[in-house]
Amino acid sequence: MTGPDDEPVPAKDSGADTGTGNRSSDVDSVLAALADPTRRQLLDLLAADGEATATQLAERLPVSRQAVVKHLAVLDAAGLVTGGRVGREVRYAVRPAALDSTARWMSALAADWDRRLAGLKRRAEADPGGG
Repeated sequence: MTGPDDEPVPAKDSGADTGTGNRSSDVDSVLAALADPTRRQLLDLLAADGEATATQLAERLPVSRQAVVKHLAVLDAAGLVTGGRVGREVRYAVRPAALDSTARWMSALAADWDRRLAGLKRRAEADPGGG
């Protein structure tokens, strides 16, 4: 398939690879998880603190501990956090790999659009009459 510049268009799943083998699905999971402001706050807190329990996180947010646990489960499923048992507690920490691969996918997408827009600009400038 070719794009507006008659150059190949990357395949739809040429996104980030977070190690599970399905790059498009991995990127979708990360973006869906990041769509919620509470989950973004949780990631910010974990990035600042290093690790924390659901109870510690709930004390700093306007949601219940149960809601925090549900949000952490979504973040965990997306590969953004990991939870490890320490005694009776589960301590959560950020896993940057999924964010890094999603950022690489977004960067590649932006570069593709920059290339396409540069091609359109060249064509527009080469045809000053517009037609």
